[in-house]
Amino acid sequence: MMKFDLKTLTRKQLEKLRSDIDTALEKMTERDRKAALVAVEKAAKAHGFTLAEIAADAKPSKAKRKVSTKAKVASAPKYANPDDKSQTWSGKGRQPEWFKTALASGEKADQLLI
Repeated sequence: MMKFDLKTLTRKQLEKLRSDIDTALEKMTERDRKAALVAVEKAAKAHGFTLAEIAADAKPSKAKRKVSTKAKVASAPKYANPDDKSQTWSGKGRQPEWFKTALASGEKADQLLI
């Protein structure tokens, strides 16, 4: 393996080195891709299939998720702030600060039920 002292190379030499590395990586990637294809075809053949038959049965890798068309309905409030009844919480998701404060001051969740 060749060693380079990158600190001693000029900008032009570094750019040439980067270009050579990019070219080498592209060639290696193509070589690896071809080797993988040969291995996959060999494995498919060992099981009595062609690669085309297996690929036709494969699901797409970037499957689209179904988007719900139903509108989300907010849950009914279950707890209310004893100091301000307009502040409510359904009991789902993060606890509001007033709920945490009430619990910390000794109140029970049951006492905050609507």
